[in-house]
Amino acid sequence: MTLTRRLWLLGVLVPSLAALAALVVAGQLFRYDLESALDQALLTQAAVESLSVSLFEGSEKRASLNMAMYPLLEQVKPFAPRGELFSQDGRLLMHHPPLPEETAVTASLKPGDPQLPPQLSTHTLPDGTRVREAVVSVLSPQGELYALRLTATLAQVDGSVRGYYRRAFTMAALLGSTLLVLQTLLARRMASRLSAITRHLTLLREGNFSQVPASDGDADEIGQLRDVLAEVTDKLRGAREEQDRLIADAAHELRTPLSLMRTRMDLALRRERGTEEMRAFFRDARGEVDRLAVLAGELLELAAAGRGEWDRKKANLAEVVAQSVEAARAEAEERGLIIRLESPRREDIWFDPSGVRRAVDNLLSNALKFSPKGGEIHVRLWRERGCACISVADEGPGIPPDQKEAVFAPFRKLSSTTPGAGLGLAIVREVARRHGGRVWVETARIQGTEVVLELPVRYRI
Repeated sequence: MTLTRRLWLLGVLVPSLAALAALVVAGQLFRYDLESALDQALLTQAAVESLSVSLFEGSEKRASLNMAMYPLLEQVKPFAPRGELFSQDGRLLMHHPPLPEETAVTASLKPGDPQLPPQLSTHTLPDGTRVREAVVSVLSPQGELYALRLTATLAQVDGSVRGYYRRAFTMAALLGSTLLVLQTLLARRMASRLSAITRHLTLLREGNFSQVPASDGDADEIGQLRDVLAEVTDKLRGAREEQDRLIADAAHELRTPLSLMRTRMDLALRRERGTEEMRAFFRDARGEVDRLAVLAGELLELAAAGRGEWDRKKANLAEVVAQSVEAARAEAEERGLIIRLESPRREDIWFDPSGVRRAVDNLLSNALKFSPKGGEIHVRLWRERGCACISVADEGPGIPPDQKEAVFAPFRKLSSTTPGAGLGLAIVREVARRHGGRVWVETARIQGTEVVLELPVRYRI
């Protein structure tokens, strides 16, 4: 079912049918109220006519109908009830309004028990007119029984109800038409917006991240979906660009040692070489192989950090940092460096111990590479604003301000003579991202370099 048909069904047909049902029920209640009011009027009139003062007045004590003496008889004649008074044997004594003289009297009604309540009933005349009757038995002071029948037409009630239905159904038709127009416009608007999102998703499926969905100015749920989709598109485009750059940089890094190995092998094969010369060639080739092995290991490490295949659990972060520092002390002593650790005894947070250990090892490895002989490396762990912060600071040459963001990109090195493949800080950034944290180079430091790794204390999905 299309969106337009669904909105027609749920936004037009169902509300219209519900409104019609409510109007019909209201019409029946309206008819009931009018008929109840008519019944009250008939009963009131019957009570008045039943009074002995009204029925048996005058010197001769003859029966009479009080309604025949109303001063406003002509004004109330169209809707006034018809009254009939019957004797004890069922003979018609009086009729109001009076019957024509040539009319044959065929009506008869015998009175019943005067203690019984009035009897109300509805009848349909031969011409289709509905009438409401009230019959009451009256006992005169002389002990005679009479039957009083008051008959009121329901034509006014039926006319009022028909007028109500006519106006109500007209309003319902107008409401349905208005809803149909509004829902059609809304359906077209929503269909157009959703079609734009569908077209954009098709482009994403085809790998086209060059454009974001156009903004339509609405801030509803579809607008929020469009904004999220635009944000996702930007991230996918950035990831694609980063991936392409990573592949290009990896290819460049792999090509250099391979080219050197091929050149040395070609030189070795041009002519006969002595044993020592061949050993030198093999040593050079072995160095390039080691370089390729280091590069492949770092690439695998970066891929593992990106996948986030870790075992997150609540553990002591201070213990992991201390283990990393102890592992680096041997190399630090060889280089004539001192590593100082400032950390609490326990710092329990949710994290992956192996991933964070890898990140701290990389930070310490960079600090060892760039620290001058006799320098100090300061490692500090503390908690701040619901996060655990790990800082590694050295006394090396430092990072230029315009490179403090770029150094976290894969294969990004400050100079061509910088040792390593340039993946260490990229791995640290990936570890921080997968934990929901961040990493940055402290800009307030005047001398040397300080890198801060921030991890949330609580687990974030």
